[in-house]
Amino acid sequence: MDTVCHDLRLLNADLHCHSTVSDGTLSPTVLAQRAKEHGVELWSLTDHDELGGQAEAEAAALALGMRYASGVEISVSWAGETLHIVGLRIDHRSAVLRAGLEAVRSGRARRARAIGDELAAAGIAGAFEGALGFVGNPDLVSRTHFARFLVDSGVCADVHAVFSNYLVFGKPGYVPMIWASLGDALGWIQDAGGIAVVAHPGRYRLSRLAMQEMLGEFKDLGGAAIEVVTGSHTPDQYREYAALALDYGFLASRGSDFHSPGESHIELGSLPALPDTLTPVWHNWF
Repeated sequence: MDTVCHDLRLLNADLHCHSTVSDGTLSPTVLAQRAKEHGVELWSLTDHDELGGQAEAEAAALALGMRYASGVEISVSWAGETLHIVGLRIDHRSAVLRAGLEAVRSGRARRARAIGDELAAAGIAGAFEGALGFVGNPDLVSRTHFARFLVDSGVCADVHAVFSNYLVFGKPGYVPMIWASLGDALGWIQDAGGIAVVAHPGRYRLSRLAMQEMLGEFKDLGGAAIEVVTGSHTPDQYREYAALALDYGFLASRGSDFHSPGESHIELGSLPALPDTLTPVWHNWF
């Protein structure tokens, strides 16, 4: 891309999506092609706790004329809630970041077997093996892979129905997981030279007071940005988190959280622009 949009808020940036390296259904190369087809100008692949797709994603993006920011989405446990922290413009070769993510991933296989046991107790046999069929590597098995098994086996009509009836708190197949601490996740991102972003804050089961406490701690630890416009936010939440970004002095990020055609809330590159009161996280990247 030879020129940059004169108003950086209008740049079509999609800085949150997933490939087959974590729980998406498209390879990094195919995902890059889809992003380009849908008008994305600045792109980041942010697989869950995994960096294995970064080299392929960057090469594909640059070959297509898109700007690229290396990324990752780190699973964090905070006050009994699972949060996701995106790291952008990371050095994906960072030994500290890679070791931290390996430690996070090591718990996935144990949790996956426990989810399989819970679903078996609810009358759904073979769920662990079924979920594994969608990913291959037990260290990368997530609830999304179990959801795809439940759809494929006819238990639920689609992935959204799965997460209304299974795998979430109070429903069959729910198994809590202790992920990285917020401090560890931000430390790893900072060691890799990256920018830490709170992903889709509207998804968390936090009271207003708890959200304020979490954002304050995130800022104190060096966090720089929050996702304001994202695939799981409503227009009202765009305004709510835009106000919080201003209150805390955060930069604003934008990302579809795209996983798969037919499963995702919104297509790559199709979100509205950031509110004009905010400073984009990418404001000084070019």
